[in-house]
Amino acid sequence: MASGILEVLLVNAKGLGDTDFLGDMDLYVIVQYKSQERKSSVARGQGGHPVWNERLTFKVEYPGQAGEYKLSLKIMDKDTFSADDFIGEATIYVKDLLTSGVENGSAELHPCKYRVVSATQSYTGEIQVGVTFTLKETETFLSHRMLASMFLSPFPP
Repeated sequence: MASGILEVLLVNAKGLGDTDFLGDMDLYVIVQYKSQERKSSVARGQGGHPVWNERLTFKVEYPGQAGEYKLSLKIMDKDTFSADDFIGEATIYVKDLLTSGVENGSAELHPCKYRVVSATQSYTGEIQVGVTFTLKETETFLSHRMLASMFLSPFPP
């Protein structure tokens, strides 16, 4: 089993309808990977076009116990006098990224746009996110050492 760091770069979001009657939405993102959860900063006063440019990290084991390898991004509107409002969510599947990262030491999904859907599963905008997986150095060293020993071992005559 390999382990490493999954880094999520929250860039921005666009086209998110403004649900606040007074003032602009104050949006943040809750990012979840398996049982781990991270929260972005609140983009105060930016309405439906927030910019975060923020990195969140997760510890990853691959292959792990549970079979689902996905990031869940929930976009929330911070409210002062009531419960925060759910705006929408996006899902990023990272199994191929993790597989490539384990084989090559690291792998990256460059920032791109993902559809944000509301609770009714209708399109409500997009979020731009990049994801990088980096294998722990000890894992990389051991896997290279194992490969080297396979090629350097004597072959029978």
